[in-house]
Amino acid sequence: MIDFSLSEEQKAIRSWVRTFVQRELMPLENDVLRREREGHPPGLTHEERNRLRALARESGFWGVATPEEFGGMGLDAVTEALIETELGRTFLTFKFGGEADNILYHANEWQRRSYLVPTIEGERSSCFAITEPGAGSDAKAIRTRAVRDGDTWVLNGEKTFITGGMEADFALVFAVTDPERGADGGVTCFLVDRDMGWTSEPIDTMGERRPASLVFQDVRVPHENVLGEEGRGFELAMQWIGRGRYLLPARALGGCERLLDMGLEHARTRETFGAPLADRQAIQWMIADSQTEIEALRLLVLHAAWRVASGRDSRHAQAIAKLFGGVKANEIVDRVMQIHGGMGYTRELPVERFYRDLRLLRIFEGTDEIQRRTIARDLIRGHVKVGATLV
Repeated sequence: MIDFSLSEEQKAIRSWVRTFVQRELMPLENDVLRREREGHPPGLTHEERNRLRALARESGFWGVATPEEFGGMGLDAVTEALIETELGRTFLTFKFGGEADNILYHANEWQRRSYLVPTIEGERSSCFAITEPGAGSDAKAIRTRAVRDGDTWVLNGEKTFITGGMEADFALVFAVTDPERGADGGVTCFLVDRDMGWTSEPIDTMGERRPASLVFQDVRVPHENVLGEEGRGFELAMQWIGRGRYLLPARALGGCERLLDMGLEHARTRETFGAPLADRQAIQWMIADSQTEIEALRLLVLHAAWRVASGRDSRHAQAIAKLFGGVKANEIVDRVMQIHGGMGYTRELPVERFYRDLRLLRIFEGTDEIQRRTIARDLIRGHVKVGATLV
């Protein structure tokens, strides 16, 4: 028997996050849009983000996925998906504090004291640096080199489109340490402090996210800063990439719910030729299609999260959720903009902002084409059987 009900704890957490978003985040949207129109940096300010995280921490909301032994909540993947959905109801990019990259838990005792714990406490910030100008979705094609020189490694190379690269004070850098072995045994992950010499430049985009280009020129990194085992970096990279891909469509799901609510409200109140837009069959079909796709996306996201939480191989399910979520979120925001007409196209309403931000979902952390490749390859090679995804 399949049970789609949530636990009482999950219901309470979802309710708390929804209230937090409605009371604390949504009221800031107009100020953020105004600042952006005036040419200020997009999104929340550093001060606003820290204030919101502190407010949440006062209520015990800290380290959503962080193990309890490190002061976190230790919540399961399904509950994480519920939280991301609620956070997605606003276009403001916000995450609760107390988190660290999942692969940082592979750190040794010294590295935990120097990197992991300070990151959880918000005293340090990291970025995941694997993507390169010539190696986007093909992580095996990285060219950044690390050459051993006594007790240090010398790094040379460039990383691009690195989320958080402008703010991070250390980076998780993946570099080739054994060219003969390639990705399978020849890539190592390094913890590289900014003051070791790497530099970053912002990359301007059409949305809020401002990734960075990172340059490493003869950057010396102590051997003790190798994360995990030498030569096993690609495995760590795949753990990082595969851990939370389902959270991207989960956040998009929340955005789609908010957008459909906005479309419904406008359709009910806007009159044309003596009748509300909601009476027009063309508008009704947009609403019906959007609701159907939202419910389908919800099940895909929760199924992928359930596979993560239960320890099952989730890669196929996550690829399906991300592909469907990216495509349908862009279709839904396009419909809602169409329902709003000219006002939806202006920068006075959040619709235009959602429109730009949701477009990224079809590109980053694996393009639509990469997801399709993964899904098809799994089926063709027999890794996944048609109709057997619930096993």
